[in-house]
Amino acid sequence: MSADETTIPWRSPTLQAILVSTLVLPLGVPLLSPVLPAIRDSFGITDARTSLLITAYFVPGIVLSPVIGMLADQVGRKRVMVPSLLAFGVTGVLAALVNSFSIVLALRLLQGTASAGVFILTVTFISDVFDGVRRNAVLGVNAAALFAGAAIYPFVGGALGSIDWHVPFLVYAVAIPAGLFAMRALEEPPTGEPRTGLRYLRGAVDALPAGEASALYGATFLLEAVAFGTILTALPFVLTADFDASSVVIGAVLTIQTIASAAVALKNGDLAKRWSNHRLVACSFLCYGIGLLVVWAGQSVPVLTVGAVIVGVGFGLALPSIDAAIGRIALPEYRAGALSIRNATTFLGRSAGPVVYTGLTVLASYAALLALSGIAMLLLGIGAFLVTSSEPRVRSSESPRSQ
Repeated sequence: MSADETTIPWRSPTLQAILVSTLVLPLGVPLLSPVLPAIRDSFGITDARTSLLITAYFVPGIVLSPVIGMLADQVGRKRVMVPSLLAFGVTGVLAALVNSFSIVLALRLLQGTASAGVFILTVTFISDVFDGVRRNAVLGVNAAALFAGAAIYPFVGGALGSIDWHVPFLVYAVAIPAGLFAMRALEEPPTGEPRTGLRYLRGAVDALPAGEASALYGATFLLEAVAFGTILTALPFVLTADFDASSVVIGAVLTIQTIASAAVALKNGDLAKRWSNHRLVACSFLCYGIGLLVVWAGQSVPVLTVGAVIVGVGFGLALPSIDAAIGRIALPEYRAGALSIRNATTFLGRSAGPVVYTGLTVLASYAALLALSGIAMLLLGIGAFLVTSSEPRVRSSESPRSQ
């Protein structure tokens, strides 16, 4: 297998537009996560109610992602991508101009709808244009761009949040020029004959291997729910309560964790030469288990940071591997729909995780929840590692359905 199989076409305007759009996406949650305690104190509300700012962002994607995917398969990727980027930016800026928690929450619902379109279409464009190991490599770069933004934005959000909680919302304005660039740079890929209505739904269901797809969607939900419930929601509150950490320190911890995710995602193409996508996902469960147990046992901010980094490694392994696996099994005319279901399970996990973990604190401490989550993920990882094949099942020269 030659090195050219994982070469990234950096000069491609389509890839450039995708990466710029991907860099916008981490603004959704990592930018605001360090500011959650400040928003809570400003409005005098509970941790659970504050976490609704994260949940509200993801809830529309749970319901609307399949609709967005079907629309993209029928009317075209670009016609969904560009309006989504513009709406993402406008709703974010508007949230900076109000002083009502209810209005901010409503704007987050609208922004979450727009972000669902961007999430789906970035990976769909990649899966349409690339296949095999190169698909893994490009998806790895795309995930690394996602993580790079997520690594920077917690620090930015923490620093701006120390001025006032409104200020981080102004950063969402960058999505507007990103949308204008995508309008000029993106080219619509050929996807086969579009289908509509029930014919589309029947075809989409029949085209996906039920067992493999269910396993991939289930893994997506668990990994997202645990990551967003523990690292991006519970950990900031633990750092504040147990270590009196400022928003800047919280942002720094999350930044380091996300850098680890980006570094691992960049290597996905190389890893896919050696191991199957399913084996890489199994390894991500193992990383989650080990990392969460380190966070649970940690008695200092540096130790908690190490645990968060190990979880970040798991996240970096999983994201491009799951997308590559789904892109492989989905026919082009249903690919946006298949990836939209992945997005729906992603958003379901990300919205459920913060509410579940903050809500369960009436029954158990954050420490107990971290320990139980770590044990469960470790056991799942061991089981998945034992039953998945180590042999890679992707080749750069093969079509999606022949792999």
